[in-house]
Amino acid sequence: MPEAIVALGEAKRVVGRLRFESDGRRQHSQFEYSDEWLAAPDRFALSPGLPLREGGHFFSGKDDKRSALPGCFADAAPDSWGRGLMARALGGGLSEFDYLVLSDDRTRQGALRFLGDDMEPLSDLTPPIPRLVELERLRALAARFERDPGGAEEEARDLAGVAGSLGGARPKANVEGDGHLWIAKFTSAQDTRPVERVEVATLKLAARCGLRVAKAKLELANSDSPVALIKRFDRRGNTRIPYISAKTALDWESDEGGFYTDIADVIRQISSKPIDDLHEIWRRIVFTILVSNKDDHLKNHGFIYAGGDRWRLSPAFDINPSPSRHRVLETGIIQGGSFDASLDIALEACEFFDVKRESAKAQISEMAKIIAEGWRQALRDQGSSADEVRVYADAFEHDEAARALRIVG
Repeated sequence: MPEAIVALGEAKRVVGRLRFESDGRRQHSQFEYSDEWLAAPDRFALSPGLPLREGGHFFSGKDDKRSALPGCFADAAPDSWGRGLMARALGGGLSEFDYLVLSDDRTRQGALRFLGDDMEPLSDLTPPIPRLVELERLRALAARFERDPGGAEEEARDLAGVAGSLGGARPKANVEGDGHLWIAKFTSAQDTRPVERVEVATLKLAARCGLRVAKAKLELANSDSPVALIKRFDRRGNTRIPYISAKTALDWESDEGGFYTDIADVIRQISSKPIDDLHEIWRRIVFTILVSNKDDHLKNHGFIYAGGDRWRLSPAFDINPSPSRHRVLETGIIQGGSFDASLDIALEACEFFDVKRESAKAQISEMAKIIAEGWRQALRDQGSSADEVRVYADAFEHDEAARALRIVG
């Protein structure tokens, strides 16, 4: 039965032990907090679904292999891009435990570390973390692997160490630069739109609307395949900051999308500044509707640890406008309601987020004006051509945006 010591941060503070078992078809895990951690004055639960108590917490991947791990551990494991790299570099047949513990310890999301009894990381993939000057090489490696994953074994091994720990489906890697760790997002061979340019532009637009967002910038901007750099907010220098997704915070196991009012309930329970975070998540709903963000699922919202057994809503990330006519959200606004991208529903829900209706209307109007007056220039500032700007018009200019501009606060 494979197992790992679970520790936190550079100090390798032991919090418990993870045990894993697979019978071929089903995968199971058990996590148990250590007595020392339970007795520590600064202890905290790794997630709401792992409350502090003696004895084992059990998880089964009966219906979904990924549910074989506690949610906070699954958050630290790779998604499809990283899994593809790891499978090619390390061979097939990897279990959920393998994906988790063999990915690069240094760049894994959050502060969790998975160690052997010698207190050294179990990771099998530890090449040097590339620097910003190596972006061209990394971009070429990612493109070769994306074109021919079956034949790009050397490229997979080069990339797996620096990208295998990352979530999402798009090509990406971790890089170091300016004293920080960044996620480099590469243009995909399947892209028909300037996704990287628009993501950076939209994050900057969100900041202008007063949202807390991850720092973003564009590299190789004059090429046909620019790279979006997103600063890792789960690092402060060498300090690793615990992180959980909203899916984990909600202990959400359904394949169906969740709801923002559920996130609001969790904020009230775990946030160190619940009113600030409630206002922030409501403003993100409005922004998502106004820019036609297609990526607002529960894994793309998260919390970073704030100390004292409390968390804060993480900076916003992965905001990707889509000029689609089908205006739906990945996360519904009101529990049990529709998934329509509707400002009427956002207004109806505002008091769930401790936002007064008149203030809500004023905020919608303000954000709508900033976006309407600035989205075209924001895209141009990141190198989008006139044709590319026109392609994205439906994402920013639509009936809901027009209605928002008519709202009087």
